[in-house]
Amino acid sequence: MLQAWLDFHRDTLLQKCAGLDAKQLGERAVAPSSLSLHGLVRHMSEVERGWFRLAAAAIDVDYIYCSTDNPDGDFDDTEQADPATDFALFLQEIELADAAVADLSLEHTFPHPRRPELVYNLRWVYIHMIEEYARHNGHADLLRERIDGATGD
Repeated sequence: MLQAWLDFHRDTLLQKCAGLDAKQLGERAVAPSSLSLHGLVRHMSEVERGWFRLAAAAIDVDYIYCSTDNPDGDFDDTEQADPATDFALFLQEIELADAAVADLSLEHTFPHPRRPELVYNLRWVYIHMIEEYARHNGHADLLRERIDGATGD
């Protein structure tokens, strides 16, 4: 059930972006926010990688867009980025995230990436990811409505 809800929210984010051109995908919410549909997709690629691959599966991979020098690179650097490339990377990251935890139990535990004294399990990651997507899909709904009036799941 957790995987089904996560997949629903992943698909919802893609639906919110469907049919828009690069300019529309890059439209910002309101100044000074850097929130855009393109940025949300890049952000969720980072979150997928961070929680499933880096944290839960302990796979040593770098972040995609963010760094110590640019912690908001997922949202801030969209003007020079190609949406098609970033969307393909998002889909690839979903596949890699799913594969990384496919053989792990929901009770599989691991230390928090930045606070190793905290121990989480894979079930928590699924619930957190569903919540993260649900929150950002609300943002995406408002962004899409502002762009062309489209609403709904």
